[in-house]
This record gives sequence, structure tokens and C-alpha cells, in this order.
Amino acid sequence: MGSMVETRVETAIVDVMRVPLNGDPLVAVVPVRPDVAAGAPVVECDVLVVGGGTGGVAAALAAARRGERVHLLEETDWLGGQLTAQGVSALDEHEHIEAFGGTASYYALREAIRDRYRADAGEAGRAAAFNPGNCWVSRLAFEAPVAEAVITELLRPHVAAGRLVVHRRTRVVAATVADDRITEIVAVGLAPAAAGVATRFRPSLVIDATELGELLPLVDAEHVVGAETIARTGEPHAQPEEPKAHCVQSFTYTFALERRRPGEDHTIPRPARYEHFRASQPYSLTIEVHGGEIYGEESGWLAYRVLERMPGTKGSLWEYRRLVDAAQFGGRGRGHFAADRALINWPGNDYRDARITEGTAAEVATALQDAKRASLGFLYWLQTEAPAEGDRRGAPELRLAPELLGTPDGLSKYPYIREARRIRAVRTVVEQDVSAAHQPGARAAHFQDSVGVGWYPIDIHRAGPDDVGISTRTRPFQIPAGALVPIRIRNLIAAAKNIGTTHITNGCYRLHPVEWNIGEAAGVLAAFSRSAGRTPRAVVSDAGLLDQFQRGLLAEGVPLVWAIDVGVGHPAFAAVQRLFMAAPAARDPESLAFRPDTPISDGDWAAWGGSGEMPATRAQAADRLLRA
Repeated sequence: MGSMVETRVETAIVDVMRVPLNGDPLVAVVPVRPDVAAGAPVVECDVLVVGGGTGGVAAALAAARRGERVHLLEETDWLGGQLTAQGVSALDEHEHIEAFGGTASYYALREAIRDRYRADAGEAGRAAAFNPGNCWVSRLAFEAPVAEAVITELLRPHVAAGRLVVHRRTRVVAATVADDRITEIVAVGLAPAAAGVATRFRPSLVIDATELGELLPLVDAEHVVGAETIARTGEPHAQPEEPKAHCVQSFTYTFALERRRPGEDHTIPRPARYEHFRASQPYSLTIEVHGGEIYGEESGWLAYRVLERMPGTKGSLWEYRRLVDAAQFGGRGRGHFAADRALINWPGNDYRDARITEGTAAEVATALQDAKRASLGFLYWLQTEAPAEGDRRGAPELRLAPELLGTPDGLSKYPYIREARRIRAVRTVVEQDVSAAHQPGARAAHFQDSVGVGWYPIDIHRAGPDDVGISTRTRPFQIPAGALVPIRIRNLIAAAKNIGTTHITNGCYRLHPVEWNIGEAAGVLAAFSRSAGRTPRAVVSDAGLLDQFQRGLLAEGVPLVWAIDVGVGHPAFAAVQRLFMAAPAARDPESLAFRPDTPISDGDWAAWGGSGEMPATRAQAADRLLRA
């Protein structure tokens, strides 16, 4: 019986960086010839990472670190995704992040970003947990170009060694699948010098780290778009009757501002459709906070102002995602750090009028242009009508700072994406696994196939009135390996917001440190699968292979389970992680801590499977068991 071979080719794609604020949005639509691959050069590689966002960068770094020949494709000219090109350079993390909850490489990224600012910040810069933006939503906020430069430096040794080739301004347009295996990926250049020039990649393994899961329909991987039903997932807050593909979380064109002196006027021209968006968004600084689950504020409707802290809030809109706090850098008059700079990513500039996970290229380009107008309309409202401070309406001294996002219109190169197409995975994480309402202990449900950890509330930016998903608290959770592996395609791994979550649980797995961890695990899984000569699914389904894979993750500083007082730099890190995975009795159901220096009790030593002379401390006990 012959093999089943299918090639799918896009008819047209959108060059997101060419979508204009005004004029014909179709100038961003790039037609694709049916014979686009004809005569194109062939590139053989071990691992092809499609998408250079947060997860894609982590995946490429991890695979290259293990000696794989990696090619990384990115459609914008910046690597980093939500960290950079999407403009969200105020990290969405959690209260334990400075000690635990990220991978060693994620911590290296954070510290390298901090180091770019420390010398200019003087005394403030010497603080271990220095935050250049000193904002109230994030423990680390910075300017996007700084992160892009740091990412480039992290990848540079692998590029120099020939292990990694980075293709910026490159977009996948076709794929060939034979017997449930991707055999070829075709991508074209988008930059003027290489526009339409095709390359045929023939990888051993493919990692989909695209922002919207664009590869999934091209390779015919089973996937989900939008909100599932209660009948399918059992989630109490899923759709009650029918699935709704249009219920995809809103996306946002972010922008950055500089706060100039009072009296200066930097008001932008009124954008098209301003009146429509002012009413429909609506433009407002009063938002509903659900149970204080994100920022620790009281539940209910809270009123903010642009420049002034209001009662019951943690700060002003300006301080919310401030990227540079000029006061930490000596105040006004010091060049680059003479003025505050802030990112604006707020419900007012979320775009909800259309989805970009469905529709023709022309429809997507039109929606993107509309979203740009909605976002700059919010800026115009902030400059002219919003409650600024006291009785003052509008803050015209706020200057749009296009240099911070590298675009002529001042908006992010790519919209901030909260939800993508998601694989039908070997394991799907559901609300009951992570929600505090269903998990009464200190941790979320335990996944024995864990490849990482994360913590963030289920944060749903609703698509509209049909979206019944809610924001709610979670317990610190794990990332199951099965969520990265599709049910059928044998050499595909998911590495971003396209993993096996639901519309609801995607709301807590989509944030910076979680996506980085997902990507890093995907890169290690690709390398391990190749070295073992097995498919990713075989690795995560076989207890022995899975154990070897997880040991490799621990060796590279990837935590598998929550132990907040034994971080990735602790000498007992691997031992405690192995103990927690092997011995459920070692995990305190009411605490995230391990207490490594506490004397070990007779009962704990026996419960953990210890024998012989009892060690002095819990950390020593974990280490002895690891070596046994």
C-alpha cells in the first residue's frame, strides 16, 4: 500500500508588518503561487522552529544547546514575540518569580535585561530585584528593543557555531505531510530584498511556535479554535450548549508613551472611526476586577486615572506598565532616561470586533487595520478626554514613542496575541486541573509527565457577549508533556499558545515565563527524541524514556514541580525535584515549600522510601535518595 502524501499551499498570506493605519489594508496581502516551491533551494535540518516568539526563541535555544542543527523562522524583524515585537515588555509573572517559578535560561534572560540598565540606575540598579520601570503590575519592566538585543546575544554563540540559522521576515506558506509525518515546509521571504523568495525546509522534527498556530491547518493537525463545550471538557465555565469558534480572546496593538513636561502638546491626529471605538470598546479607565485574582485588589469595578492613584487601586494607568521610571535614573535632564516611559496594554485598546484565527487574508488584514485604529483611538482619548488627575481631562503631554517599538505608526510590530489555534493533544489541561475552586491544596493537580511549572490566574479577555469564560484564581501548576504533543502528526511539537489547553486554561498558560518554559521543553523534547530515535509521542508515553527526558530538563535548570525555597540555583535543586516527582508523600499538600535545612523526621524519612542511617536535613535526605 502506497504512502499518503498531501501538500497544502496557502493562496495568500498577510505581511503583518505592512498593514497600514490608513489606506488600503490589502497592500499587506501577499499572494502565493500554487507552484511556490518550484526551483526553490532545499535546506536539510534537524529541527525547524516556526515562529520566533517567546516560545520559539526558547525552543531554538534549547535545541541548539544540545547540538541540533536548528533553523528558526520569524515573520517580523524582531525575535521575542510578546517580549518584544508584541510590545508587552512588562512581564506577567507571579509573586514567587524572583526565587522560583522560571527556568534557568529564563532567569538568565531576566538578569541580562536588568544588567542593561543597572549602571545607569546607580543605587536603584544595585538592588537584586531591580525593576527599571518600577511599575505595579510587573516585577520586571523594560523597553522592548533592550529585550530584543539581549535575545540576539543569547542566540549569538549558537549562530556563530553554525548550529542555529535565524530567518527573520520569513513566513511559512506550504507544507507536505506523508504518513502523518511532515516532510517539507516551504517559506517565503517578506523583506523587500527577498520578497517572495522561497526555501524548502526538510526537517527531522518541526516545532510550531507561531503566534496563532498557523502551521496546524497547513499540516492538517487536529486542532481547536475558540471555546469548547461543557460536554467536551467538563469545565463548569465552558460553553453550555455549542462550541463557539469565534470566542477567541481579544488581541491588542500595544503602544509606548513618553511622559513629557506639563504644557507640552503631543496629541495625535484623531484616528479613523474614533467615535465608533470610543463607544464600542468602550474607552474607559473603569474596569471590572474579578475576585482580586490578578493584582490583589478588591473585587468589583475600580476607577483609575491616567496619572493619579485612586482609592482601592494599586496605582495609576501610567504606573501600571511603566517601562522606565526616570526617578530611578536621576530624574529629568539625563538623556535617554530623562523622562518616564510606559506601555499601554489595557482593556480600552483590546480589539474585539473580529477574529484573526479565521477568515481570508483580506479579512485578516482589514481586521488588523481596524485594531490599529482602535488602539490609537484609545491614545487620542487618553490625550484629550480621559480623567488624568484631579479635575483635569486629557494628558496631551504623553508623547507616542515609535522608537520604542520600531514602527512608523508607534504600534507594536505584531499584535499581542492571547489565544491561538490549539492542538488536540495527548493530554489537555482543563479548568478543574488548575482552578483554586477545584484544587484545595497548595498546588494544582499533579502531572507525572511534567516538563515545567507556571502560575497565573485564568485571565480571560472576552471576545464578546457569547464568551462565558471567566477570570479566576488558580493554584501553582505544572506543564504536562502530553500537552505539547499532537494526537497524530508524528514529528510535530507545539511550543507556544497552541498547546493542549482549552479556551479557559489557555488564560493561565499564555504568559511570559510559562510560554518560555513550554518552548524550552519543546526544544529539549525535539533533541531528546532525535537522540533516542523515537517520536515525541513515544517519549512522553514511555515511563523509562520520559524519566530520562525529565532528568535532562532538570540538568538544564527546568523545574518540574513547585518547591519555592529550592530554586534552580540551589545545590539540592535536582534532588528535591526528583524526590517530589517520585514520592508524593514528600510534597506538603498545604505548602509550596520544602524546608531544605530543616532536620528530617523519622516519619518523613520512612515515607520518602529512605533506609539506613537517617541524614541530618531534608535536603541531605533528598540528595541521598537521588544517589541511591
